[in-house]
Amino acid sequence: MESVRNLVNEKPLVIFSKSSCCVSHSMKQLMSSYGANATIYELDEIPNGNEVEKGLTSMGSKPSVPTIFIGNKFVGGSNEILSLQIQGKLVPMLIEAGAIWVWK
Repeated sequence: MESVRNLVNEKPLVIFSKSSCCVSHSMKQLMSSYGANATIYELDEIPNGNEVEKGLTSMGSKPSVPTIFIGNKFVGGSNEILSLQIQGKLVPMLIEAGAIWVWK
């Protein structure tokens, strides 16, 4: 879990992904559509990807990707992000974290 905390520390938006995961791709596109520049870690491409994936799973992320942190806070996966979007809470969270600056 410490490896995960080190990767998300002081970053407004972090997405843990796998390059072959279509749901991860959709979450990256969604965040990008708001103008957010996420820090993205492709677990199948980084040297300690297996260790990070175990840390994500121990935090309750099932499946392990996509996993999203906003403002150093573990938000969850695609279901949680889409729920926040539907409730109108996603953009305010991104603004508060400094991941985006302005929204219509």
